Amino acid sequence: MINQSKTSDTHFCFESSNTSCPKYIYSTAVRASLYILLGAVIIMTVFGNLLVIITIAQMKQLHTPTNFLVLSLAVADFLLGAMVMPPSMVRSLETCWYLGNVFCRIHSSTDVMLCCASILNLLLISIDRYYAVCQPLHYHTRVTNCVTVIMILTFWSLSAFILFGMMLFNMSTRNAEDIYRNSFQCEGSCSVLQSRMSSVISSVLGFFTPALVIIVLYLKILVIARRQACSIQRGFPLHSTSVKATHIFISELIDVACQL
Repeated sequence: MINQSKTSDTHFCFESSNTSCPKYIYSTAVRASLYILLGAVIIMTVFGNLLVIITIAQMKQLHTPTNFLVLSLAVADFLLGAMVMPPSMVRSLETCWYLGNVFCRIHSSTDVMLCCASILNLLLISIDRYYAVCQPLHYHTRVTNCVTVIMILTFWSLSAFILFGMMLFNMSTRNAEDIYRNSFQCEGSCSVLQSRMSSVISSVLGFFTPALVIIVLYLKILVIARRQACSIQRGFPLHSTSVKATHIFISELIDVACQL
C-alpha cells in the first residue's frame, strides 16, 4: 500500500500523503445509522456502569463483598466505554486512524488492560458465588470486605502485569516493528506488532485460563443448584445447609439484578 498510485475512484485517509492508507467511505445513511447505534451503545455502557458505581459507593448497606466485586467490574466496563469504545467506533466507521501513533499505542494498551481486568473481575465474581453456594458455612468468615478488596487490587495489578509483560516481550521485536512500519504500514492505520510469545502469554493469562475457570465454577454451581431443586421437589426438608445456600444464592442474584 506504500507509494500506491492515486486514482479518481480511490479515497485515502490523507490525500496529500503518498503513503496513506486507502479509505472506504460508507454512504451517508449507513454512516449516520451506525453512528447513532454505536453511540447509543457507548452511552448506555458509560452511564449504566456509572449508575452502578455511584449507587454502590454512596449506599453503605450495599458495601458487601459481592457488591464490591460488582463495583470493580462496573469500573472496568465504565473505563472501556469512556476511553476505548469511542475511538474504536470512529476508526471502524471512518476506516482510518487520525489520532496519531502515540495515542494508537495508548489506546491499544488500555484496551488490553481493561479487557483483562473485566474478565478477571468476572472470575472473582464466579469464585465468590462458588463459595456462597458450595461452602456456605465458611463463606462469611473467608469472604470478607477486606479480603475482597485485596483480591480486587491483586487482579487489577495482574491486568497491569499482563500489559507490562506484553510491552517487555515486544521490546525484543522493536527492530522488526520499525522495519514493518517503514516498509509495509501505511499512514492512517492503527496496528501494534506483537511477538508470538507476548500474544500467547496475554491470551492464556488474560482470557483462556479465566474463562475456563469461570465455566468450571458455574457448572459446579449449576450441578449443586439442580441437585437441591430435585431435593425440594421430592419433599425433603428445607433446613439443610446446602438448600439454604441455594436460596441465599438465588435471593442475592435477584438483589444484584435489581441494583443493576
